[in-house]
Amino acid sequence: MRILVTGGAGFIGSNFVHYLLQNSEDTVVTLDALTYAGSKSNLESVLGHPRHEFVEGDTRDTDLVRELVSKCDAIVNFAAESHVDRSIEGAKPFVETNVQGTQVLLDAAKEFGVDRFLQISTDEVYGEILNGKFSEDSPLNPRNPYAATKASADLLAQSFETTHDVPVVITRTCNNFGPRQHEEKLIPKFIKRASRGQSLPIYGDGSNVREWLYVEDNCAALDLVLREGKIGEVYNIGSGIEKTTLEVTEAILDAVGASTNLIDFVEDRPGHDRRYALDTAKIESLGWSPTYSFEEGLNATLNYYIA
Repeated sequence: MRILVTGGAGFIGSNFVHYLLQNSEDTVVTLDALTYAGSKSNLESVLGHPRHEFVEGDTRDTDLVRELVSKCDAIVNFAAESHVDRSIEGAKPFVETNVQGTQVLLDAAKEFGVDRFLQISTDEVYGEILNGKFSEDSPLNPRNPYAATKASADLLAQSFETTHDVPVVITRTCNNFGPRQHEEKLIPKFIKRASRGQSLPIYGDGSNVREWLYVEDNCAALDLVLREGKIGEVYNIGSGIEKTTLEVTEAILDAVGASTNLIDFVEDRPGHDRRYALDTAKIESLGWSPTYSFEEGLNATLNYYIA
């Protein structure tokens, strides 16, 4: 299979490219605009791989996307602006990449009849849940501009499956962490700052709860859904490992041998969801379950960033 991976020089995308090249015989075409969050260095070890081709470009470039999709069997769409704080400061690039970019890809998928379109989404489209867990049938209730644009892309993809028979499958994943993540994100940011003895700014009181999934486990789940997921379905991908921001911060401080005195509670951001949690029974029925504990994943992540 020849797979177009968009946003493949970003965090999860680059890890997925590595995963495919190591665990399949597929040919991978990586498309990335190399904005601030994407870097060819994330793909350095596979740029010369015989089954890998890197293309610098934007998913909104209709001619380029058509050219690439015409030669591919499947599309895995990671391309997205993903930092919530940036979306609060300005939503325009999120609409352009997350919605318009997805629309261009869907149009090309329709035109050239790809075998599978895997849309990578997020648990944030559901909004917050104080008790229980979100299932794939839970209503969408995005509460920040980033989440709203991802929900819009999901709905657009589903409409193309219903209206045009584009073979769409959607995954919604909890917080990932691991190698190659941009240091604006919590875990790499705090690893680097704690290692340097710098303060760690925590929104509010640090009680916001997220599920934490090591990126390699996510890649295994995505690969499974790409090959065996049912067309038209949504699959939640979660770890069941719930931790508050404060608990994650304390684990990082303990791992690097730094003092909790570095913790600095700051004003909470607008629309900060209190808790996310996912029901993963559907993807577990395909045979997937996470293999890394939080501690194992954090140790691997620490080794990567400190090195």
